[in-house]
Order: sequence, then structure tokens, then C-alpha cells
Amino acid sequence: MTTADRRTGSESGREGERSVNLAPVKSTRIYEEIVRQIKTMIAEGRLASGDRLPPERELAEKFLVSRTSVREALRSLESLGLVEIRAGEGTFIREASVDRLVEPLALIMASQREALAELFEARRLLEPAIAGLAASRATPDDIQEMERILEAQAAEIAAGRTGLAQDADFHAAIGRAAHNEAITRIAHAVMDLLRQSREESLNTPGRPQRSHDDHRRIVGAIARREVAPAEQAMREHLVAVEALVLGAEGPGRRRPRSEHGEEVDGSRGEGV
Repeated sequence: MTTADRRTGSESGREGERSVNLAPVKSTRIYEEIVRQIKTMIAEGRLASGDRLPPERELAEKFLVSRTSVREALRSLESLGLVEIRAGEGTFIREASVDRLVEPLALIMASQREALAELFEARRLLEPAIAGLAASRATPDDIQEMERILEAQAAEIAAGRTGLAQDADFHAAIGRAAHNEAITRIAHAVMDLLRQSREESLNTPGRPQRSHDDHRRIVGAIARREVAPAEQAMREHLVAVEALVLGAEGPGRRRPRSEHGEEVDGSRGEGV
């Protein structure tokens, strides 16, 4: 950090904000690199609970990116429970959570195919229920935010991109519309672990548009306050994604296991 930067920081007098060294971003998925850097600073103790991040404009200048990328990164960090965005006050680092403590182990687990199938199974149990809650609890502002995200996703797809960032934003928006932080935090943790597999799915030819169409059906049901159709639309969406990632195994096709943990061949009728 330059002397001028330190002088500016000291003169601001903003309580709770720390000066931090940020490296210019060099990534095709810019907002993810911003998220990575801020998560690293939190893990290393350079950003602590209660610290206030610099304003969007200042972050954009330090990272050498657009304010839109900064905004996407902050929304992603908020969905992960790492920061709290307070209207009129700024963005603050949240208290340490169990999610962050177990994340390294969970990432190792996600690299194993069996664990991947279990994560998808967890997602199928959680997200349809969350969509159902959103159908009964979403405010007009919640629905308007979902529509805004879908418009941005449509623009990305029309430009030949996957719309991965908007896909994540969309599912996070449904979580917020459910207005149950405990459930949605768990779902967001699962989604974060499945980020690579979701990207794999969206790189399948034609999948981004089909995903966008699925999202439209989900929002339509939520806007009409139709709980069961919202749950069903979300379930069908997740099953399609899981089938693409897991291939022939498909959703819910994990083999049963014996009491010792070995896979049982159900075709022979053993272990039933």
C-alpha cells in the first residue's frame, strides 16, 4: 500500500475499517477472483469480524475491475455468510462460522464421486423445500430481484456465455425469499461445494438456455404463490443437472451399502 493510500485511510476516520493490500485481478471470471482474495484475507486474519470493507468504487479501483464485478462478488460473499451488506452503512465482515471452519475438509470430500452424489442428494432435499417457502413468503421486491437476475442471465446466454454467476445469484435470491436463514445457509454451503460440477453442467451445449427456462418456470410458480408447483419445478431442474454431471448413474441411483460400508449389488437381491 502506498503512503498516499495510508494517508487517505487515516484521514477517513471511519471506525472499524482496516486498510488492506489488494492485488489487481487477472481472471476471466473476475468476481470469483475477488471472492477468492477476500476469503483468503479473512482466513489469514487480515480481515476480522466487524471490519468494514472499502466502498464499491474504491474496491473497483484497487482490484482494477468494474463496479459491477465488485457488486457480484459482494453478493456472492453475502450468500456465503461471510459479509453483511448494510444499506447506507457499507459491507462488514461477519463473525466466524462453522461453515468456514469445515470448508477445507468439505472441498476434499467434494472431489470424491460418492461424496458428490451425496451432495446432489442433499441439494434435492433442500432446494425444492426452499422454493416452496419462497412461493409462500417472497415479497414483491424478492420477485423483482429474481426477474432482474434472469434478465442478466438471458443477456449472458445471448452473448454465448454460460451465465454461471447469474445461476448462483438466482438460487441465492430464492434462498433469501424463503426468509429462513438457517435453512438457506446450509443450502448455500452445499451449492458452493458443487460450484465446479454446476459449471461443468452449464458448459454442456444447450444447457444454459434450458437452465434459464427452468428458472423461468420456478419464478413463475413463486410469483403465483404456488407452493407445490414451485417445489416440483425446482426438483426437475436439479434432477436434470445431476443427470448431466453424474452421467449414467443418474439421480438417486447410489448403490445400497452393507453394515460394514461395502457396496451391495442390488441385482442379486443381497443386503436388502
